[in-house]
Amino acid sequence: MAAPSNPMIWYGGRLFRPVKTAGQSETNSETIFKYSQKDALVTASYSGGDIRLGHLIGLVKKDGSLDMRYHHVNLSGEIMTGTCHTIPKILENGNLRLHETWQWTSGSKTKGTSILEEL
Repeated sequence: MAAPSNPMIWYGGRLFRPVKTAGQSETNSETIFKYSQKDALVTASYSGGDIRLGHLIGLVKKDGSLDMRYHHVNLSGEIMTGTCHTIPKILENGNLRLHETWQWTSGSKTKGTSILEEL
């Protein structure tokens, strides 16, 4: 599906990789996120590093930020879940950098931050 004629941010078709994490994140530079989008609904699948397979679902807010929920299975065979709020930054080359604040809703229930960059 094509991007709407007046989007603030369009996430569909973009690939991202974590470049920085703080907290008990299970993602690393080997984890790749593949985003899809339909209207304000954003989904992604991700895997690599310590993640066997994961998915996220979220909504694009009017300011272009994302309100998301995620779940994945890690290499230890645990199902992990959490919430994430993402603030995008458009870089000079047109790529996106995503500044994320997240919290586990399973396991340790700790909070953390991540920065993902578009590949």
